[in-house]
Amino acid sequence: MQQNQAAILLLEDGTVFKGIAIGKIGTTGGEIAFNTGMTGYQEVFTDPSYLGQLLIMNTAHIGNYGVHAAEIESESIKISGLITKKFSNGYSRAAAEESLQALMERNGTVGISDIDTRALVRHIRNKGAMNAVISSEILDIAELTEKLKEVPSMDGLELSSRVTTNEAYEVCPEDAKFRVSLLDFGVKKNIVRCLVERGCHVKVFPMTATKTELDAFQPDGYMLSNGPGDPSVMTESISLVKEIAADNKPVFGICLGHQILGLSQGLKTIKMFNGHRGINHPILNLKTGKGEITSQNHGFVISKESIASNPNIEVTHEHLNDQTVAGIALKNKPVFSVQYHPEASAGPHDSRYLFDDFISNMQQHQIK
Repeated sequence: MQQNQAAILLLEDGTVFKGIAIGKIGTTGGEIAFNTGMTGYQEVFTDPSYLGQLLIMNTAHIGNYGVHAAEIESESIKISGLITKKFSNGYSRAAAEESLQALMERNGTVGISDIDTRALVRHIRNKGAMNAVISSEILDIAELTEKLKEVPSMDGLELSSRVTTNEAYEVCPEDAKFRVSLLDFGVKKNIVRCLVERGCHVKVFPMTATKTELDAFQPDGYMLSNGPGDPSVMTESISLVKEIAADNKPVFGICLGHQILGLSQGLKTIKMFNGHRGINHPILNLKTGKGEITSQNHGFVISKESIASNPNIEVTHEHLNDQTVAGIALKNKPVFSVQYHPEASAGPHDSRYLFDDFISNMQQHQIK
């Protein structure tokens, strides 16, 4: 890449930002979103839930501590493009294995730096989520406007099929006490790690798996993973989760898995004006009265109004910034889910007790 090669960011409403190319030279499009986290950029970029997003990083410096193989959440960068204020080609961390620039080039990730990200984020906060394109090869606005028309709307877009595993695989600790069938809508590695650390033999299944295939593993419980896209169009997954929840076995859903669980119980999801993306989101546990600082990444949420008509659903957690639904449980079954990421990575560990709650439910199920 040439030093200081020009790049352009064009938003759906016609707003233009000019900056400098980072990553691969090329053109990319997606829904523009912002992340408020101050650290953990490698984990964020490799989170499958970010598929289809052009991501603005609110912190001013990105790339300054390089990248490390132990800090990935999937096997490749999943964001569609990166937008940042300052981008560091070098890095200062002794443990780092390479630069973020090298990782982006290897993954074919297009990006732009040296733009006013504060002005951009304020614009998005006022106007709402919208599509955009980044290009370091096309600098003509008219041509980019035509490219932008080709970018699909996130509303109604199914993306999990692009990040789910192709074949089932197993991760097992030495002395496994529990067996978990994990339905992969775009799972983060740290979700599997948190289960394995607690003595779970985890079998990760493609999202196309049947209930019969999940049950052939003889699980003590089911995990519904995170993932990208609009949950409301995932009709086959909704039907499958409805079957899973109909059993009396423990179920734990995270993010997209939480939304699909809600939809399987007759609830509705809505697209947010701006999603929650960052590692400092405040949550209130309505059962204990305790607050949690959480890691979040979602653009859809379960409708609070739709819960009012379902007597079997209990709201367990609430987002303190906007009072959106952050967790639900079925009153008559050991089934619960949360909208945020208790496994964090990156982020605080305030909510890891939810994995312990899932383990406790499986212990009780074994006793029964």
